[in-house]
Amino acid sequence: MVNLVRREVIETARTLVVKVGTSVLSREDDTLNLERLSALSEEIQRVRETGRRVVLVSSGAVGAGMGLLGLQQRPRDLPHLQAAAAVGQAHLIRHYDDCLKKHGCHAAQLLLTADDFDNRSRYLNVRNTILTLFENGAVPIVNENDTVSVDEIAFGDNDRLAALVTNLLHSPLLVILSTVDGLMDGPPDNPESKTIPLVKEWDDKLLQIATADRSKRGTGGMRAKLSAVKMATAVGENVIIANGTKSGTLMKVLAGEETGTLFLAQGVSVPAWKRWIGYSKPPKGKLILDAGARTAVERDGRSLLAIGIVGVEGQVEKGDVVALIDATGNEFARGLTNYSTAEIRQLAGKRSEDIAQLYESLPYVEIVHRDNLVVTV
Repeated sequence: MVNLVRREVIETARTLVVKVGTSVLSREDDTLNLERLSALSEEIQRVRETGRRVVLVSSGAVGAGMGLLGLQQRPRDLPHLQAAAAVGQAHLIRHYDDCLKKHGCHAAQLLLTADDFDNRSRYLNVRNTILTLFENGAVPIVNENDTVSVDEIAFGDNDRLAALVTNLLHSPLLVILSTVDGLMDGPPDNPESKTIPLVKEWDDKLLQIATADRSKRGTGGMRAKLSAVKMATAVGENVIIANGTKSGTLMKVLAGEETGTLFLAQGVSVPAWKRWIGYSKPPKGKLILDAGARTAVERDGRSLLAIGIVGVEGQVEKGDVVALIDATGNEFARGLTNYSTAEIRQLAGKRSEDIAQLYESLPYVEIVHRDNLVVTV
């Protein structure tokens, strides 16, 4: 059945970011399910024939490597995980390219780490590469660079990576293909549980009905997917979670049929610069604000002044991203600081006019200017 809301969502989407998990692509023996990979490639081509662009965020490298290396279970130590990824990634991208070549296009491999989104120049390079690949008719296939990632530069799961890629692009729709039919109103293994077809407004209570369990081959559960949903919808994008093990799922999405769970965008689209500040670059420190400062920043759209700061955590320099938190520790915004930790500690709690009298010059009236600030709640 065609849903009018879904029809409007798909009609406004110029790019589909399709995330597919390891369990969707793998057989029970951990080898790649080549039939499913071929069917997915065919559906991607059919989406492209409508004039839309497609980015595929694909897991499966470690799983593919496990099958090739004859491993019976997913390695737990980093060296063996990275070895499995190194073997499996080449296998995975070769099969994608073979499948897509049948439709007259090529697979283009992009292996990324969190550092690529932290650094502004590299962040822009990723976006420019994807856009250039579109111009040349290739399908960007993105995966985490597991062979070099460590805890400090890892995404944690490809759901978050997919949300970050979505934030790079214009008029995207994020489609997360999983092994379940969408967000359920109860445990997925309970036959009484039903799929929630539409989520109009984000509520953190959704996390309470989602399971954190992950498959034996993957790294993320439904909670990880919902965290990615929150990240994408917060900047004005729509997201669908649907079952990628069922044939024709992408075609149903394209037709506006009621499949999976649709999460509607929350508010207007956030500019690319603020997406990077709020959702791509991790904060280096925290500024603790009093209640009045939180209200001024969150509700009144004001810049952050020194008088509203009651504490600072971490070591930051001018231009670093800082998290703005209230007295109870709840983060509600992020922004670029105009001052270092030492300077903020000297300025905290003081009025601008008093600061001007104490110092010979005051380079910036604001600790964080509203143009470089994003409310994240």
